[in-house]
Amino acid sequence: MKKNMILVFVLIMSLTIFNSVFAAEFSADMINKAQGQTLQSKIYMKKNKIRLETKGEEAYSIVRTDKNVAWMVFPKDKAYMEMIPQGPQVQGEKLKGEVSRKYLGSETIDGRPTKKYEVILKDADISDKAYQWMATDLNYPIKISAVDGSWSTEYKNIKVGAQPDSLFELPAGYEKMAMPGMPGIAPGSGNVPGKKGKK
Repeated sequence: MKKNMILVFVLIMSLTIFNSVFAAEFSADMINKAQGQTLQSKIYMKKNKIRLETKGEEAYSIVRTDKNVAWMVFPKDKAYMEMIPQGPQVQGEKLKGEVSRKYLGSETIDGRPTKKYEVILKDADISDKAYQWMATDLNYPIKISAVDGSWSTEYKNIKVGAQPDSLFELPAGYEKMAMPGMPGIAPGSGNVPGKKGKK
């Protein structure tokens, strides 16, 4: 279960790391779909800061692009893991690996006006084609999906408004743990969730 939460953390970070061009503060429900599976999360957005609480998981994650760090927090264990973000997946309107885009028209998504684009993505020898819906009032992509329907990320029930700074800080007194076997992991205490090491 804990291993699954680590994989969820890495997946969510790759889908949500954003550029400081997005200044709007809001909260929303985020739905990720891929390979027949669905992940539902609550997301809180503030400039250079993200908090994600995934439904059914004990841990939650915080991404701080202002500090170039991301944390996975385990309240039950009063502990956290730390890693370095992989870099922006979104740069302005552009997605990572984007080589071209075509404007397809305007659509309303979850009650918000958006501009829909068809985007060609290329990473090494792999090419993909996706649709992107940019909310014009937020200047933020509230829906992205593969043209073939194999994956998607969508924001629903968006509530615009100031988000408390406390949502994006580590709780006081939490212990740092190692996150072994994954690239870009910052050194930690060497403990694993639910198992306290000897002092």
